Amino acid sequence: MAAPVTDSPLRTPQQPPSRKRRWPLARLDTKVTPYLFVAPFFLIFGAFGLFPLLYTAWVSLHDWQLVDGQQGFVGLANYYALFGDPNFYNALGNTVSMFLLSTIPQLLAALGLAALLDRGLRGRTFWRAGLLLPNVVSVVAVALVFTQIFGRDFGIVNYLLELVGLDRVNWQADTWSSHLAVSAMVMWRWTGYNALLYLAAMQSVPKDLYEAATVDGASRWRMFWSITVPSIRPTILFTIVVSTIGGMQLFVEPTLFDPKGASGVGGSDRQFQTLTMYLYEKGFRLFDAGYASAIAWVLFLVVLIFALINFTLARRIASKG
Repeated sequence: MAAPVTDSPLRTPQQPPSRKRRWPLARLDTKVTPYLFVAPFFLIFGAFGLFPLLYTAWVSLHDWQLVDGQQGFVGLANYYALFGDPNFYNALGNTVSMFLLSTIPQLLAALGLAALLDRGLRGRTFWRAGLLLPNVVSVVAVALVFTQIFGRDFGIVNYLLELVGLDRVNWQADTWSSHLAVSAMVMWRWTGYNALLYLAAMQSVPKDLYEAATVDGASRWRMFWSITVPSIRPTILFTIVVSTIGGMQLFVEPTLFDPKGASGVGGSDRQFQTLTMYLYEKGFRLFDAGYASAIAWVLFLVVLIFALINFTLARRIASKG
């Protein structure tokens, strides 16, 4: 009878791989390290974002003067006074008006410029760099130049109006004329920047889609609205939200357009005073920090509401398209 086959003494049966013992420090490193990487952002945000926001809310509940300090707790009295203040509603209306006059044409013009630069033009690098130039120039210089352009006596715009037989316009004296002038500054400064964002998004659209549409006989206009715009939808939504936030916080352009300088009044009859200018007037000219803090919180809520509305409308329009 044959002997059973046994393993050779030189061969040892394979043992299942044993798990290496993880040291407590290694386990701690795996759990803690990700939080250490993101901690600087939250520390900076907490110190320069969250704390000022909460502290402003606390100040808005007090009669707080910049010179004399806290005068006592008043609760919601600053908000009651604000919602009964006609200057607040005037500033809110001016802000919304200039926001709409500057943002809507600005984004449409940026979309058109991006589509033009996306084609095979000569000197594309030169034109693309030129789009960013208005955003690089100091906003103070831009405002001063546009103040001269829209000057009443020696402005270029009034000179052109006279050439076609129209009367001169005192751009700083009337509500709509001042809104148009300030909106022109904002459009000139930010249209090129948004156009470059749209152009970068258009560069990532697959060329196969355009080739297939060309074979099907689609025109350039049809391809733009059926392929390009839906493909860059996230970028369009981003620029809408960012432009809403910036437009509702408009301050530098109307302040420098004011003939009285940095007074925060916004013209002789507050015809182009924005919410941020009204905040500046109350807080840094009249030294009423409690009232100015209430304006700041209401402005925060207004910006949030408008940003959400624009974001929702843009998504619905894009989804229907």
